[in-house]
Amino acid sequence: QVQLVESGGGLAQAGGSLRLSCAASGSIFSINGMGWYRQALGKQRELVAVETNGITTTYSDSVKGRCTISRDNAKNMVYLQMNSLKPEDTAVYYCNAYIRTSSDSPFFLSYWGRGTQVTVSS
Repeated sequence: QVQLVESGGGLAQAGGSLRLSCAASGSIFSINGMGWYRQALGKQRELVAVETNGITTTYSDSVKGRCTISRDNAKNMVYLQMNSLKPEDTAVYYCNAYIRTSSDSPFFLSYWGRGTQVTVSS
C-alpha cells in the first residue's frame, strides 16, 4: 500500500505565498516522477509542476516564474512553493507520484493524494 498525503493548503490573499507538502509512505522501492496537479471547480485537473528523476522539471505556463517544485528524496517528499498567488490559483491541489513498490516489479505506477484546498482571495 502506498499513501500520498498533502498538506499546507489554506486561505491566502492575492500576492501572498503558500507552501504545499506531500509525503509518500508505504511500500516504496523507488520513486520516479513526483508532481502537483490542480482542479478548480467545474474544470478538469491540470498539471502545475512535475519533477522527474531530479533532472527534468516542467511547469505549466500559468505558474511559471511564480512556483517552485522541489523534492526531498530521502524523505519521499515533494514540495510546491507558490508565490504571487492569484485568485485563479484557487483549486484543489493533488500530489502525484510514479512509484515502484517492489524490486520484483519493474513497473512504476501512478498514485494520487486526496488533495488540499488552496483558496486565494482578491
